[in-house]
Amino acid sequence: MDKTLTGITPAVVETSRSQRYIQLLLLVIAAGAIYPLLYLRQVYQTPMLEFFHIDNSQLGYLYSILGTVFLLCYLPSGWLADRIAPRFLICFSLIATGALGLVYSTAPSLPVLLVVFCCWGLTTGLTFWASILKRVKTIAAHDEQGRFFGLLDGGRGLIEALLATIALVIFAAATEKHGLPTNVGFRYVVYLYSGFCIGLGLLMVMVKEPPATQQELQQAADNLSQKHNLWRDLVTLMRIPQLWLMAAVVFCGYQIFWATYSFSAYLQVGDLKMTVVMAGTLTTLKLWMRPIGGIGGGYLGDRFSTLGVLSTALFLAAIGLVALAVLPTMHIEPRVGVAVIAVVVLVIGILTYAIRGLYWSLLDDCGIPLRITGLAIGLVSLIGYSPDVFLPLVNGWTTEHFPGLPGYQIYFSYIAVVSVIGGVAALALMGMRKTVAKDAIR
Repeated sequence: MDKTLTGITPAVVETSRSQRYIQLLLLVIAAGAIYPLLYLRQVYQTPMLEFFHIDNSQLGYLYSILGTVFLLCYLPSGWLADRIAPRFLICFSLIATGALGLVYSTAPSLPVLLVVFCCWGLTTGLTFWASILKRVKTIAAHDEQGRFFGLLDGGRGLIEALLATIALVIFAAATEKHGLPTNVGFRYVVYLYSGFCIGLGLLMVMVKEPPATQQELQQAADNLSQKHNLWRDLVTLMRIPQLWLMAAVVFCGYQIFWATYSFSAYLQVGDLKMTVVMAGTLTTLKLWMRPIGGIGGGYLGDRFSTLGVLSTALFLAAIGLVALAVLPTMHIEPRVGVAVIAVVVLVIGILTYAIRGLYWSLLDDCGIPLRITGLAIGLVSLIGYSPDVFLPLVNGWTTEHFPGLPGYQIYFSYIAVVSVIGGVAALALMGMRKTVAKDAIR
């Protein structure tokens, strides 16, 4: 094919290391800024209920709608990321999400809130999710996949923590120092997140696009030389066994992350009986393990073996979850028992975020054609994040039918089994990669 027809010149300009890390930094900030606006209930649930004049059931309905839109958007998100430049989609997502936040700040009626949450599902799911993952994969070199995805997840957690701290300071200053109503303080918090998203989106629009990477140029050529057919592309992906194993790893690893949501309630039942403040402090400390686990796991994966580190983390997480189920029954001296469980919780936090930081780097081991990488991300997301639908029901059923500590012991034991399955899937993928490498040498 004539290269002049594709717009590709013979002299391919590679992005420098510093340019790629600057791009990654912007992506990390974007990922850390866009989602907290949707989940302000984690810190401000009571002010939210007062601000919007709704009850807990209505709030749950809003988030149920959001989760449903996410699930429906995963596959189309990947399809879209293969056809529109991820950079454009990311900028649009940030500005649109922030603009919806400004509507949110007006305390609209419940029907309008439903529309806002549906649209948030589109701007953070359809146009953002696969785009940012594909962009990270594209700018990372083959031997940097682990650290780039680790930096994305760990750095995202750091940005979320920093923004949450600033927001809390603003809220406290407005409500406690100046005596303003909580409604006003909450509105200031929404302004902070909305303004940050819009500002970041505009900044990314204005930042000069660096020279295209080899992968981007290759994809441009592929898009011109090959016709896209959704069903044919899906069949191509379904014939890749490594992709199914990756989906299994994500499916299992994501459930470990879900289990950490129950740590605060678990710490307050049985003989543990931690106070709300103590349990909240410990689970907050766990959140700060995200940069350590995500970034550390990514660098270890590149230094040794991504699949080796990932499988080890999955097996260790299973041991940690079994420890949470068993330790309260061992009649250890209370202070020692609480200290040991606190350490286990923090270690599980590190392992969980290492797993999250690593599993998307497995895309590089699946032999996926670059032109349908976005679609692959959507397909894996559809399978891997499906626990969003059923795991809350599993958790609710076990804790309702087995009140107190027994319910959490059953729940954590189930997650431990799932974690072992994920570790086995990672080992199977490792074995498959070694087989492919040996065949290539022959």
